[in-house]
Amino acid sequence: RAITLDRTDGLTKLVLDAESERILGVGLVGPGAGELIAEGVLAIEMGATATDLKLSIHPHPTLTETLMESAEVFFGQATHVYRPKRVAQGQ
Repeated sequence: RAITLDRTDGLTKLVLDAESERILGVGLVGPGAGELIAEGVLAIEMGATATDLKLSIHPHPTLTETLMESAEVFFGQATHVYRPKRVAQGQ
């Protein structure tokens, strides 16, 4: 959704306990961050895990997908994450 709004500036970050997958913190910067943070706060308050967030349904394309996609990154399953190509040293 950010691409269609021409607002690709922003960042979503989940802080997780690697062993239990529990969500310990959420950081959001960018367009709509004020509206998006509520889901992250709820996840922390209810003791949700990365799996809980990954399996929750988010319509596409929406900015709220960023939280689900961030949880999918933890499992190496995100499909809508921009990964710049690495340039070999000396090029």
